[in-house]
Amino acid sequence: MTTNTRSEARWVAARAGLSRGWLETKYSLTEPGDLVWNLAFPVIYLVVLLFMRGSTVPGTDIALGAMVLPSLVGMSIGFGGMTGPAGTIAVDREDGTLLRAKATPNGMIGYLVGKILMFGLTTAVSLVALVIPAFAVAGDLRLDARTFFLLILIFLVGMVATVPISVALGSLLKRASQTGLLFLGSMLLIVPSGIFYPITALPEWLQWVGQVFPYYWLGLGARSAMLPDAMAAVEIGESWRTLEMFAVLGAWAVLGMVLAPIVLRRMARRESGSTVAAARERYMSQGY
Repeated sequence: MTTNTRSEARWVAARAGLSRGWLETKYSLTEPGDLVWNLAFPVIYLVVLLFMRGSTVPGTDIALGAMVLPSLVGMSIGFGGMTGPAGTIAVDREDGTLLRAKATPNGMIGYLVGKILMFGLTTAVSLVALVIPAFAVAGDLRLDARTFFLLILIFLVGMVATVPISVALGSLLKRASQTGLLFLGSMLLIVPSGIFYPITALPEWLQWVGQVFPYYWLGLGARSAMLPDAMAAVEIGESWRTLEMFAVLGAWAVLGMVLAPIVLRRMARRESGSTVAAARERYMSQGY
C-alpha cells in the first residue's frame, strides 16, 4: 500500500469517525441521564458563583466570582475530556463496538476521532450552560474578540489533549465501574492545579506537579482570556505564559494521539465474539 493510499484510507476513517461522533452526540443530548450529567456541574458552579457575589479578591477590587469563573471554565474542559471517554470504553467493549472497529480498516482512528468530537460537543454544551448566565454574576471579566478567539482555541486544543489520554487509560480498565478511579485521580490533580486558589500559594514541589498536567494549563489559558492583564501578577512568573501553555497541551495531544490507537488495538486484539457475549451476559446479570 502506497503512502497516498494509506493517507486516504485514514482520512476516510476519520470522516467516518466524525459522522459517528455526531450521531453519538445527538443521542447523548437527548438521553435524559446524559443530559442531567452534562448540566449538573454547570448548575453547581453557578450556585457557587452566586454565593461569591459581592465578594472581592483580597487586596483588590476584582470580583471573586470573576477570578474563579475562568478557572472553572478550564477545569470543565479538562474534566469533560479526561473523565467521560474512559467510561465509554468498557461499555463499547461489552456491546461489541470495539470489536467492529477492530474489523474495520483504520477503525481505531475513526473511533478515536468520533470520541473527540462527541465529548468536545457535549463539553461545549456544558460550558455554554455555565458561561452565559455566569457573566451576570461574575463582573470584571474581559469580553472581546480576543477572549472568544483564545477560549475557542484553548477548548479545541484541550479536547485533543485530554480525550485521547482518557481513551487510552480507559482501555486499561476491565470494567466500567473502575472508571471511578479516574474520576478520583482527576479530582486529586485539580488540587495542585491553581483552579480554586493561586498556584503560587502552594509549596514549590506541588507547583511543579500541577504544571505537568493539563488542568493547570487549561485554567491558566482561560484566565488569560477572560481576566484583566493585571491579574497575571498572581501567576507563576507574573505572566500568562501563553506559548508554554500551548506547548504543554500540544505535547499531551501528541502523546494521546500516538498512544490511544496503539492501546486500543492491543486491547481489541483480546476481544472476540465470545468475550463480548460473556461480558454482555455479565453486564445484564448485574441488573443494568
